[in-house]
Amino acid sequence: MTLVAAPARLSTQSATFEADFKARLHWSADTDAAIEQRVADILADVQHRGDAAVLAYTQRFDGLNAQDMAALELSQSELKAAFDSLPDAQRQALEQAARRVRSYHEAQKKASGESWSYRDEDGTLLGQKVTPLDRVGIYVPGGKAAYPSSVLMNAIPAHVAGVGEIIMVVPTPKGERNALVLAAAYVAGVTRAFTVGGAQAVAALAYGTATVPKVDKITGPGNAYVASAKKRVFGTVGIDMIAGPSEILVLADGSTPADWVAMDLFSQAEHDELAQSILLCPDAAYLDAVQREIDRLLPTMPRAAIIAKSLSDRGALILTRDMEEACAISNRIAPEHLEVSSRDPHRWEPLLKHAGAIFLGAYTSESLGDYCAGPNHVLPTSGTARFSSPLGVYDFQKRSSLIEVSEAGAQTLGRIAAELAYGEGLQAHAQAAEMRLKR
Repeated sequence: MTLVAAPARLSTQSATFEADFKARLHWSADTDAAIEQRVADILADVQHRGDAAVLAYTQRFDGLNAQDMAALELSQSELKAAFDSLPDAQRQALEQAARRVRSYHEAQKKASGESWSYRDEDGTLLGQKVTPLDRVGIYVPGGKAAYPSSVLMNAIPAHVAGVGEIIMVVPTPKGERNALVLAAAYVAGVTRAFTVGGAQAVAALAYGTATVPKVDKITGPGNAYVASAKKRVFGTVGIDMIAGPSEILVLADGSTPADWVAMDLFSQAEHDELAQSILLCPDAAYLDAVQREIDRLLPTMPRAAIIAKSLSDRGALILTRDMEEACAISNRIAPEHLEVSSRDPHRWEPLLKHAGAIFLGAYTSESLGDYCAGPNHVLPTSGTARFSSPLGVYDFQKRSSLIEVSEAGAQTLGRIAAELAYGEGLQAHAQAAEMRLKR
């Protein structure tokens, strides 16, 4: 059977554009009720029975018949052995990517992650103390594919932030361990690693068991069960975000080779059938050229069936009046990945307000950001870039306010506070402030 990838062809000048556009963007983040109930049962069981429940679910879902949790924990020597076993080219690529990711996040920490304070004119000290989390858990997907890049993007900023312990969980269905994932854990400085996945792994990290330590925050993407579990344990622990399907939006002026853009659209479509790839361009002939390249290149792709369904169900090639309109539509979408594939990308970048990551210029393929450019590839999806940010050092730190009021400062602040406290009917608040006033 011949596969066909038929992204919707839309035009902003069409009378039905708004309805067609909204229909193409629509994606429900609602979790299936059966999944929600199953996840709730797993979380409660792990919270109650700890390691025994984790072992039982790991045997049921991943086919690992481990007798105890020791069999599911990876030692540092095993992580190093996986690193040493890699071909030279893979080992060097992993180390080079890790260096770039670490360098970027170290710069990020210097820019926004330091403590500060100042004293005002009466000697009162005011400031902010930034401290790292004690222990975090990172979830690394391991079902349909292996993701060593996810290890780097979650563990390295935590390490740079100064987190004391980084606990990794990764499913290994049927016991198949991916050497590149384990090697990435070694390179990124993971403290402990367990071959556990699914809702039971999230529960173990959130509540702690006899073997798996309780963490303060859980980061990393996963399937619907993992996403549901993360939502349910939020409050007991922190989480990074609830990730939806992967997305790419390309703004093109027609100057980039059409096969480059077609492959960029494929790069997200190959993740899964729900991924979304959209091209915005004011040149109809260029949209035709990209469609021809999609048709030509699709049969060469190992994941052609996934790409074809993703593009046919959720993809779109949209003709706009001009690049300014393309930028305005981009802001409405607020995509996870945004490529500005034009001769002068810096002309359009100031018009772009909402995106997880912005890739400027024809040579900046989204895949470089996924693996080795340096900025984090854990990005807000499903329009949440309107109010959310990429994963970063700041996600592994917390801020405490510093206040040291001088005797002189208490005379001024005390009167202000007392007046407002009496106004709220909180006499103890007011009198606590007034006791510091000179009689």
